[in-house]
Amino acid sequence: MIFTGGNTFEGLIVGPLTAELVGGGRVRDKLTRWRGKTPQPAPSADAEAWQPPTWQQLVEEHSARVHRLAYRLTGNQHDAEDLTQDVFVKVFNSLHTFQPGTLEGWMHRITTNLFLDQARRRQRIRFDRLPEHADDRLSGDGPRPTDGVEGLEADVEQALASLKPEFRAAVVLCDIEGLTYDEIADVLDIRVGTVRSRISRARAQLRESLAHRQPEQEGQRYRGISVESGQLGR
Repeated sequence: MIFTGGNTFEGLIVGPLTAELVGGGRVRDKLTRWRGKTPQPAPSADAEAWQPPTWQQLVEEHSARVHRLAYRLTGNQHDAEDLTQDVFVKVFNSLHTFQPGTLEGWMHRITTNLFLDQARRRQRIRFDRLPEHADDRLSGDGPRPTDGVEGLEADVEQALASLKPEFRAAVVLCDIEGLTYDEIADVLDIRVGTVRSRISRARAQLRESLAHRQPEQEGQRYRGISVESGQLGR
């Protein structure tokens, strides 16, 4: 868990945590060893203007972003690496179905839906704690742990782990990835009203799970999720 100043923390795993810290470098090494035949784009009016990226281009341009989302969804490095590799294999093998548009959004959808498929099969999400002093390896001006905040990482992780995968995905996409309700509805292929319902129910469950916090902790936020004054929301 990465904390920032001002009694705010950025989310389950990374905020702007580097791919190297959470294993992105190893993921890229593994991915670059996987090769396949570059597929041709689906026939369309724009087919002649659009050329599918090579495997190397996919890995170099999108591996860090996909792995970051996978880590936020799964909550542990091992499953995040596995999910990332599954995503890239599926993306590469499905490029012939991709209509020229937002490749990033398409990969976002694949990552989230693969996570949900796997979570439903497993019916259990494992959560790992970040290594001690992991913040020392963060790059740039990203979040840093807040001094004096104790006993919070475990309870937040436990609260998130208790959410249904569908609720967790909605909260991660909204409060960590910053997607709008419309964008989340598109990613999950559900109605906007369903998105709102899942996020509302997830926040209510998180509020209940975190109700044991000390008064001085009540003002802390999980991105858009606040337990201040017994309320949850933006």
